[in-house]
Amino acid sequence: MVAFLPAVPGRLADVPSFARAIGGAESNVACVLAAAGHRTRWVSRIGADGFGDHLLAAVRAYGVDVASVTRDPARPTGIYFRTAGDRATDAHEVAYYRAGSAASAMTAANVDLAAARATRVLHLTGITAALSAGCLGLLRALTAPGPGRPLVSFDVNHRPGLWRAGGPGGPGSGGAEAAEVLLGLARAADLVFVGEDEAQALWGLEGAEAVRAALPEPAVLIVKQGARGATAFEAGGGGADADGAGAGGDGAGADPESARPGSGDDRGRVAPGPGPDRVTYVPAPRVDVVAAVGAGDAFAAGFLSATLRGLPARDRLRHGHLAAAAALTAPGDLAAPPDRAHADRLAALDDPAWGRLRLGPGWTRTADRAAAAGTDPDAAGTARAASTQEEVPTP
Repeated sequence: MVAFLPAVPGRLADVPSFARAIGGAESNVACVLAAAGHRTRWVSRIGADGFGDHLLAAVRAYGVDVASVTRDPARPTGIYFRTAGDRATDAHEVAYYRAGSAASAMTAANVDLAAARATRVLHLTGITAALSAGCLGLLRALTAPGPGRPLVSFDVNHRPGLWRAGGPGGPGSGGAEAAEVLLGLARAADLVFVGEDEAQALWGLEGAEAVRAALPEPAVLIVKQGARGATAFEAGGGGADADGAGAGGDGAGADPESARPGSGDDRGRVAPGPGPDRVTYVPAPRVDVVAAVGAGDAFAAGFLSATLRGLPARDRLRHGHLAAAAALTAPGDLAAPPDRAHADRLAALDDPAWGRLRLGPGWTRTADRAAAAGTDPDAAGTARAASTQEEVPTP
């Protein structure tokens, strides 16, 4: 979609002007992954209109392959307006104008399924499922077991406003349908992201362990716990790690082979190993928040980037937190991730140093400033972060 961001805080009724940007969970993830140096493809439908032109150009500028995006001459590009707060709170307002949009008309028949599947990781979200019955059918087709299915990543991404507006079942289908649909899609995926608050609102579940009990099927389950941190459950990983212990472990997903098409069983699922889950919890760094939007998409991109690189669970979670911090310290839905080397240095901090880390606006440019000054980026980044307060301050 094209997103309109408020010029000043306040109710939508009171905001005098908006700045144009881009938004959309899947395209956000693709853009952040491309900015992090990965080859990415975005598969979607947008209108043959000016907003569609802007959206396509903006996503392409991040380095994303948009050759499989279809232009629909009969339907518009979706747009939305939001206030400056966190869209997860009641104080936040979002006005979606996407009913009848080109994206809402996606089906398994009019989307390039081969392009979507020709990848190591296919990332989907519950937002698409809420748009129409055709979109839900598309997601069910892409998550169906089958030979050569890539690793399917699914972010629950529950947006109550979209389901209240109709959802696949039509107006009034609401929360009950959302709970059933999103649970089914999550159970069909290999790697799932869900917020602890989402799980409580959707399924009445309290705590990460309860979420895992309700979702035993995914080989990897990430339960995001807000500012506290995130917990990864890896099927057959063999035990529990707390506070980032187990770096260098070999749990599910640490091997790059696990992210290749056809690496699972003959049904197209990634086959979990024997034994109990490996459970890894990593606390989030302290962040001086500018805007609490886009962090979930960035977290998913950071975690997927580290998964594609074959990093262990602790580092995958830390890279997720760092990418989320980049989004939280920028005003829009989409922020460039930190330089890979800079993020690697921060992710490699020992547990006490990681626990004291604090990130403020501009922290992702620390390594760039050091390089321009001809100084050691490690001294300007990690060593600076290892000061008394473990803080990467606002420049």
